[in-house]
Amino acid sequence: MTTPCIITVAITGSLPRKENNPAVPISVAEQVESTQAAFEAGAALAHVHVRNDDQSPSSDPARFAALQAGLRKFCPGMIVQFSTGGRSGKGAAERGGMLPHRPDMASLSTGTVNFPLSIYENSPELIRALAASMLEHDVKPEIEVFDLSMLYQALAMAEDGLLKSPLHVQFVMGVKNAMPAERRAFDFMVDEVSRLMPAATWTGAGIGKHQLEVNHWSLARGGHCRTGLEDNIRWDATRLAASNAELVARVAELCADYGRHAASPAEARQLLGLEQRLQ
Repeated sequence: MTTPCIITVAITGSLPRKENNPAVPISVAEQVESTQAAFEAGAALAHVHVRNDDQSPSSDPARFAALQAGLRKFCPGMIVQFSTGGRSGKGAAERGGMLPHRPDMASLSTGTVNFPLSIYENSPELIRALAASMLEHDVKPEIEVFDLSMLYQALAMAEDGLLKSPLHVQFVMGVKNAMPAERRAFDFMVDEVSRLMPAATWTGAGIGKHQLEVNHWSLARGGHCRTGLEDNIRWDATRLAASNAELVARVAELCADYGRHAASPAEARQLLGLEQRLQ
């Protein structure tokens, strides 16, 4: 019997543009269409950002609401996860302004990290404010771990009641200036989660050329996988990825090599402790 792997598809992000890969979905309609294809290919969770018409990142709650409505209509049961990332807004009011729409999940980075050309600033005050809003609106955080300290900060917040347990953690590896995609570092973090919070779930996310490599590591260690054009616009060194669905299908097929299968939305919700949102 195989065990389920939740495949997250990160469809758009804040940085990739049409000129980088024409398949990057920008408008709400494109995002819904791209996610539906990825859903049919095996993705059970959609990590979503929204963009302005000029492709710049946005935190517009109305755009998030429209995207969520489309995903709930065309991807029944799929887990919707909003990004609260810093490239599309400043301060908790802007970065968390879409949380009253009550998505299933939202990303939460629990520390500041250097990105290649900017500082991804997450002050303790901002982190607590976003966490409080997620608690208020019954939104499950996905803890984005860009370095080891963020894991321990999340565990401390859970002990203090600022985050509901069990946590869901995502290890983000391969961002320049942040945590490198090193197998020993990956295994250490997985072991720490298992030791300190055995009931927690986790996903591995590899950026750029590391995406497929980290997919393999995650499947081997019994975790979950993230793929998609946000993190990697290429299929391999020779060509661009044709779609989010193509990247998802590769992970879904890879699952069998590790005695795994792509989790259905119902299985993913059970693993993450999420009830179906009706509205």
